[in-house]
Amino acid sequence: MQIRQLEISQNFSRLPQTLLFSLRNHLEIWATVIVILAAATFMLSRGTGFSITLVTVFAIWAMLAVSLNLVLGYTGLLSVGHVGFYGIGAYTAAVLTANPRQELLEGEIIQIFAWPFFAALPVAVLLCGVVALIVGVAFSRFRDDVYVLVSFGFAIIAYNVFVNWQWVTRGPFGIHQIPKPVIFGYTINDDLEFLLLTLAFLAIIVGISWLIVTSSFGRVLKAVREDEDAIEVFGYRSSRYKLAIWVISAMMAGLAGAMLATYTSFVDPNSFILLESILLVAIVILGGLASIWGSLLGALAFVLLEEGVRFVPFLPPEHVGQVRQIILGTLLVLLMLFRPQGVAGRFKL
Repeated sequence: MQIRQLEISQNFSRLPQTLLFSLRNHLEIWATVIVILAAATFMLSRGTGFSITLVTVFAIWAMLAVSLNLVLGYTGLLSVGHVGFYGIGAYTAAVLTANPRQELLEGEIIQIFAWPFFAALPVAVLLCGVVALIVGVAFSRFRDDVYVLVSFGFAIIAYNVFVNWQWVTRGPFGIHQIPKPVIFGYTINDDLEFLLLTLAFLAIIVGISWLIVTSSFGRVLKAVREDEDAIEVFGYRSSRYKLAIWVISAMMAGLAGAMLATYTSFVDPNSFILLESILLVAIVILGGLASIWGSLLGALAFVLLEEGVRFVPFLPPEHVGQVRQIILGTLLVLLMLFRPQGVAGRFKL
């Protein structure tokens, strides 16, 4: 009897350690359940219209997160210039589809093409690929910290082009009256219909990403991440693989940018500042490196944080942005201390 009581006492004393061990080993499952339940509760409390908007915004951010994770998570290239491709995709779609009678700026007439969205979309995606190819060739000679700096420079250059190339982008005034997509003469004006279209594109990006990371190409990317010099010993040109995934990732970001442009019907340079790229990197780290599901989870958590803080009682509206950044920064610090690979990640940063 005394032995039995001693065993019970020892098991009870080890209970906190057992729970902590279980939490660490099943963090992905717990985080998934908590985030999904929080999203469902929040959306039900705010109504159908708000829920549709929330999921649409999530889908666009998820496209960006998945695309960046291909570069950051699987290849190990820390890029903070992804927002540049996001902006190129958005501006290309905006310039090609906008159809006001004329846009006047300092006495000049802005060029208007009035293309259908689905004609402009491939151009936006391909243009991002071409720019990424040109930039990537220059970037291929850099590694580690220097790579971060040159990607930072690309983001700054892209922003300045959006601001100063006024006869195309209208500079800080932005481009208005961007039309909604039209399919066989039917305009997608309904929010639910646009949500379904956005989710369809997200599914395509996730599917392509899954095919890449599960293929032999994806295995080489992971090997590049672990030891780039070692993989070249076996005859693989790591620079080519990095360039290829860089271009693919940029094209996905361009698709997300085009969807943003037609969703908001307005783009301006402030949507593509460096802070947006830093937030995107934070989303990928939060969700988990080298995990497609982690990218989706991180994007959903970020959108919940971004929108949920606005409804916190007694929080002045002018402090909402600062509170978001404080919470997100705190989460990242905790993750770096206790789980550097992120919630559902496979590798450490």
